[in-house]
Amino acid sequence: MSTTITQEEQYLARALSLASANVHNSGGPFGAVIVSPDGRVFEGVNRVTANNDPTAHAEVMAIREACRSLETFDLSGCILYTSCEPCPMCLSSALWARVKHVVYAANRHDAARAGFDDAVFYEYFATPVEERSMPVRQCRLSPSAGIGDCAPFEAWSTLAARVDY
Repeated sequence: MSTTITQEEQYLARALSLASANVHNSGGPFGAVIVSPDGRVFEGVNRVTANNDPTAHAEVMAIREACRSLETFDLSGCILYTSCEPCPMCLSSALWARVKHVVYAANRHDAARAGFDDAVFYEYFATPVEERSMPVRQCRLSPSAGIGDCAPFEAWSTLAARVDY
């Protein structure tokens, strides 16, 4: 008996195929596909080591390609299919891009078993600020610095031609 795969499974299978092929092309084992509401498809693969770019995750690369091709930073209505559960950076990128929803195959625990453990990032955000492994702190400028801490936001707020995002 033959079973028909759904369109969702087809896109997810494409993301997995991209990920598998990318392993043999100097990349990591991650692939992603973005499908626009009108059915256009944009692909991305992990190029972290190939590009010496820690942000070149498959999901981010697919978002960049979709935005470039669609000439927009707003991917509202688009669906992101990815070979693995998005890490916090990729999930944040999808949120910033206004992706409608995300569908993934393997989960973060599957990735961890293969040596891609992002638990440290989830733990980082769950840790109290003062105990985090990488300190992030605010530094307020004194008036003698000649520019206020919120000067960029003030400039933005008064710019009539700004494009809100």
